Amino acid sequence: MEISRNGTRPSGKAREEWFTGQVRMDPLFEAAPPARTVGLMVTFEPGARTNWHTHPLGQVLIVTAGQGRAQREGGKVEVINPGDVVRFAPGERHWHGAAPDVAMSHIALQEAENGRTTDWAEKVSDAQYRGEG
Repeated sequence: MEISRNGTRPSGKAREEWFTGQVRMDPLFEAAPPARTVGLMVTFEPGARTNWHTHPLGQVLIVTAGQGRAQREGGKVEVINPGDVVRFAPGERHWHGAAPDVAMSHIALQEAENGRTTDWAEKVSDAQYRGEG
């Protein structure tokens, strides 16, 4: 058994080239081989969001606070709330973030394939964020 105590893993600011707006990332756990799962708590300030991206082995989001938005390529922008679980299939292009006027936190779980969990793409435009294109 291993217990990672709250407060022992420093918070960090998300990388600006992969996110729009203010986003904080709190590492929960890293994959310990042979396991591949990585866990993060991610908090998006109002209007903040990820870039478009994919995960080689998929991703699960568990919304814990606030209200958010998520969209898969070709789909509509969906509202997500605390208790919602969002699953993206391997290679499914998508983005997620906070609502325009409300912050959102979620736990993000993804598996590493050859040390890689995410393939980042371009920023989500304001029109795409609003569901206009």
